[in-house]
Amino acid sequence: MVHAVDPHTPGIRFEVNGITLHGIEAGPKDGPLVILLHGFPEFWWAWRYQIEPLAKAGFRVLAPDQRGYNLSDKPEGRRAYDLDTLAQDVIGLGEALGYGTCSLVGHDWGGLAAWWTASRHPDRIERLVAINAPHPAIAGDYMRRHPSQMLRSSYIGFFQLPYLPEILLSAGGYRRLKRALRRSSGSGTFPEADLAEYEKAWSRPGALTGMLNWYRALPFRPPQPSLGHLAMPVLAIWGMQDRFLEFGLCERSLALCHRGRALPVSQASHWVHLEEAETVNGALLDFLSTS
Repeated sequence: MVHAVDPHTPGIRFEVNGITLHGIEAGPKDGPLVILLHGFPEFWWAWRYQIEPLAKAGFRVLAPDQRGYNLSDKPEGRRAYDLDTLAQDVIGLGEALGYGTCSLVGHDWGGLAAWWTASRHPDRIERLVAINAPHPAIAGDYMRRHPSQMLRSSYIGFFQLPYLPEILLSAGGYRRLKRALRRSSGSGTFPEADLAEYEKAWSRPGALTGMLNWYRALPFRPPQPSLGHLAMPVLAIWGMQDRFLEFGLCERSLALCHRGRALPVSQASHWVHLEEAETVNGALLDFLSTS
């Protein structure tokens, strides 16, 4: 059983891209930098099973609360959450720690941000791991060509509405968000004690709106980077029981990579990093350590 990092671990703050981001740092100060990017609706604690194994292996690990989440700043307005801005946050975090390059591991929305960062700033990213997350450049076209994926993604339209999602998702102690996590995951993935920690993060002033603004910013997508093949090594870890994202998205994303490969995890859901932590950690250590 992999040990989980305490959700109350003291963090540090970074002045990045005009805002303040909170994060958890671990591992040797001179180790290769790995930035872990969480998705919706998590926060840095999404990586509770990955932080210590990576740090013990000699990596300098940074798990930030991304903008809009938990203890990080929550700038107002949808345009503050477009993909280029999210990528600049990632680059800024590496620079704040004194690194010119780093490796990225991203899940869900964090994976989309990681893909975009690698495409916009390929000289700054050494290796990329996307966990149940497609490249944003192919997601829209894939959805239009696959009605089954469009149906799975129908919640995105609801999240983009003003005001109403905040009202419904926060009602009853965030009952709908908790239920969505449990229904989309394996048995026991999100026990009550863990959901209580998520609720604390969701309840911070402005957090739910900031989280939803990632979806609301999608219509403001900046011009796509050149879809020339990514040169850095890429690993896509995919829980095959994902209720939100089809594996075809993974295949289409890897077609944009010179050195990309997939690791399907047959019995895992969208939350594979929590459900199959030992498998994911082994894959991360092997991939990130390869010279």
